[in-house]
Amino acid sequence: MENELFRSEVECKRESEEIDFSDEEKNEKGKTSYDCDICGKLFSRKAKLVIHERTHTGEKPYHCDICGKSFAQKGNLTTHQRIHTGGKPYRSDICGKSLSQDSDLTRHKQIHSRGKYLYCDICGKSFLRKDNLVIHQRIHTGEKPYHCDICGKLFAQKGNLTAH
Repeated sequence: MENELFRSEVECKRESEEIDFSDEEKNEKGKTSYDCDICGKLFSRKAKLVIHERTHTGEKPYHCDICGKSFAQKGNLTTHQRIHTGGKPYRSDICGKSLSQDSDLTRHKQIHSRGKYLYCDICGKSFLRKDNLVIHQRIHTGEKPYHCDICGKLFAQKGNLTAH
């Protein structure tokens, strides 16, 4: 089943315009593009096509040695492994806070640049986004709006229900 095609689950955007690749993007044989046999999407590099094809095949060749979770891309495995190691290689040059992903650091830097915070009325913790404040406040209220249809267990966050 892992190698079956998931055509109905993955829809890829196909560009109708011609792509003009630079000389650096052409491979040594002069080939300028690689197209997906399944959806027709074009790629300038074969490696990018291989990664894309995994969206159709469901192939996940990179496995976590600790928990066994599998990934289609090596970078996603590396990011995942930080959950187990506690690695936080991205550091804010403003406040020194360390984060596990570069996208988290980018989002964190917005706190410093905006200067507009939302505060929890109960504990005073500050938030840049209202949705994060609402989720945080559930710690204090005990609200758990997400429930499992199978076992009835309640969750404060949708992601925890999904993981369950």
